[in-house]
Amino acid sequence: MFDTLQERFEDVVKSLRGQARLTEDNIKDSLREVRKALLEADVALPVVRSFIDQVRQRALGAEVSRSLTPGQVLIKVVHDELVQLMGEANEALDLSTQPPAVILMAGLQGAGKTTTTGKLARLLRERHKKKVMVVSCDVYRPAAIDQLRTIAAEVEVEFFPSQPDQDPQAIASAALTAARKQLYDVLVVDTAGRLAIDAEMMAEITQLHQTLKPVETLFVVDSMTGQDAVHTAKAFHDALPLTGLILSKADGDARGGAALSLRQVTGKPIKFLGVGEKTQALEPFHPDRLATRILGMGDVVSLVEEMQDKVDRDKTEQLAKKIKKGKSFDFNDYRDQLLQMNRFGGVAGIMDKLPGMSQLPDHVKQQVNDKEFERMIAMINSMTPQERQNPQIIKGSRRRRIAQGSGTRVQDVNSLLRQFAHLQKMMKKMKGGGMAKMMRQMQEVMPGMFPPGGMPPGGKMF
Repeated sequence: MFDTLQERFEDVVKSLRGQARLTEDNIKDSLREVRKALLEADVALPVVRSFIDQVRQRALGAEVSRSLTPGQVLIKVVHDELVQLMGEANEALDLSTQPPAVILMAGLQGAGKTTTTGKLARLLRERHKKKVMVVSCDVYRPAAIDQLRTIAAEVEVEFFPSQPDQDPQAIASAALTAARKQLYDVLVVDTAGRLAIDAEMMAEITQLHQTLKPVETLFVVDSMTGQDAVHTAKAFHDALPLTGLILSKADGDARGGAALSLRQVTGKPIKFLGVGEKTQALEPFHPDRLATRILGMGDVVSLVEEMQDKVDRDKTEQLAKKIKKGKSFDFNDYRDQLLQMNRFGGVAGIMDKLPGMSQLPDHVKQQVNDKEFERMIAMINSMTPQERQNPQIIKGSRRRRIAQGSGTRVQDVNSLLRQFAHLQKMMKKMKGGGMAKMMRQMQEVMPGMFPPGGMPPGGKMF
């Protein structure tokens, strides 16, 4: 995400090295590069012009202190203006109403609206402890209702049934009545999308809005469509009283122009980012944190919050006590740790939020392979309970059975056992407090998942 912008901003900082102060000439040259970077990222031209003017005015008046270089000062100005551009602070959902609070989801077909409905329902249930019901009013797209039913079961929220031959207004009214009677806190309503904006679509969603009187009307927009995302959001904003935007598929967008343009063009806040296919891959949109990520500074605050939400504290504490007592680390423990890592989106999901990761060479980034997690978990799942607790009994015939059961090769099982043996030795050292040493040895244990050479400059852990 924002890979292109990160690279270009790093080039701008490098170009200012050796300069004693910011001058009109070097600011002009640097802003020319910033302008190119923003246009390449598909940021709307009026937004780029306004942004560059604001940065120029602030940079010309900025003092370069002894502790800062001209590049650092310019990046600070750019950071502050990026935050201003995207909305300064996260704007949370406003659910302060008589339950059920209705959230109406709008958007074009293919933007990820139904999936986002499920992600939002999960976030409301897990983080906000809300009792959530979802309903699909999309009677046009084949299997749309079944898709939401499946997602609702996965995220453990109530699904209100509907049929393709029903009227969307009737579905919405029935769902609202049921949510009131059953004392649900939130009703999330998925609506029909089209391949393009049309009068029929706008009339239908306007009627739904009048029927439901939602506290939140959220427009789901595909970030990968770039300028089209901005134009579509503006059209919906003109026709419907939107309260916010959700930027889907942000993890697949290397440019990020939509994120930088939407707030300025529509006047409505981006409230969430969709950052993956999994149902937990929905993040609150924090402009200040996103600005630091765009500038290659990482987002440690979001990473810590994610850890607090997703780490199973009980299992972590149990493992710590087990290791402290000198008990053996087994494959059950290893699987638990791999599953927890997967909840963060694997190593790639963590790297995206760590400072300095943009400085890693491309060939090192390409070595990060999160599919390795899935293969390792599959192999452990193919072991018997006895084998997980006593790995030393896994010999020839058992290795062949594990490989066959997990769809891998015997060589892969051998590699897993070698890695596990190294990890067991390291866990024994943990008893004496050797955490830093263990982290330095991680690339031996999991080659392909932890980049060689340790952490990059600026992102050193120890």
